[in-house]
Order: sequence, then structure tokens, then C-alpha cells
Amino acid sequence: MNIVGILLAAGSGSRFGGGKLLHPLRDGTPIGVKSLRNLKKALPEVIAVVRAGDDELSDLLGSEGVAVTLCEDARLGMAHSLACAIRASMNAGAWVIALGDMPYVAPSTVSAVALRLTRSDGIVVPAYRGARGHPVGFSQRYRAELVGLEGDEGARSVIKRHAAEVEIIDCDDPGILRDIDVPGDAV
Repeated sequence: MNIVGILLAAGSGSRFGGGKLLHPLRDGTPIGVKSLRNLKKALPEVIAVVRAGDDELSDLLGSEGVAVTLCEDARLGMAHSLACAIRASMNAGAWVIALGDMPYVAPSTVSAVALRLTRSDGIVVPAYRGARGHPVGFSQRYRAELVGLEGDEGARSVIKRHAAEVEIIDCDDPGILRDIDVPGDAV
């Protein structure tokens, strides 16, 4: 099955003060690059979706050897960015959707979500100690709903509508819950 990794990297990072995904972590790696590399270690095909006009981030992620899709309406919310990425990968059998501001997700967690998708026709969500996190996997069955998303809620509405089809996989990865919202979170 062709599973495509999607890195959502089109947010403005306003709570961070802008430029969040370019901000270096303690080891000097930009937040967005670290998130992308973790996704790439687990999946052979990855798309990064970036705000149109964010040339520095687009170039940086593209230099990592992935396709970069520019989202013209990213300012309208995360759902628009996700829909843009799905449209760019319509032939995928499934998607693993990761967030650009979550650089602490272990590649093994991404692999576990992808593996479960090969045996599922549903939605796969990782959980750490009972708390759901990211990345989230969707089979192609949800393609039309994902392409039709709008607003800033991302795929949460699809997950709610299909709660009975959500498969939770337990993992020993606190990184699935750890995003970076402000500069102090990047340590």
C-alpha cells in the first residue's frame, strides 16, 4: 500500500512570534526539519505543505528531498493546508499526517501508525498513557472528507464523525503529545 506522509508546515506560528518551524532546537536543527526527518525515517514518500510565500521554509524542507506543496489559502486554517496536501497525493492508499511543530515524535511511532494502516480501512491514532496524540493515519476511504475540510480544526471533525472506526495504538512515545507553541517549548 502506498502510504504518504504529510507534514503540515503551513501555520503562521503567531503564538511563537513567527518563524516557528525555522527556530533551532537545542542541537541546532530547525523545528520543522526535525519533524520532517522523523517522518521521512518511517515513510518513503513525504509531502510537506507550506504557506505560499514562505520561501525560506519551503526551500529548507525541499532541500531534505521531499515534495513541497504550497498552499495558497493556508491563512484560512489548518484544514485548508491538509486538504491541499491530500489533493497533491490523491493516488495514495493512506496518509500519515504529522504536524511541523512536533519534532519529538519517534520515527518508530510513525512506522507503527503506518503499519496499522496497512491492515485497516479506518483511522489510526497513537496514544501515550491513554492520551491521544499525533501523527494520525487515514485510509483512502476518507479522501473525499479530507479534501473537503475547511477552517482551523484540521481533521478533528472527520475523527469525531467516524469515532467507531478509530483504532488506538498504544505507544511508549511522549513525543506524540509534545508540540511547540512558544519559544520555551523548544528546549
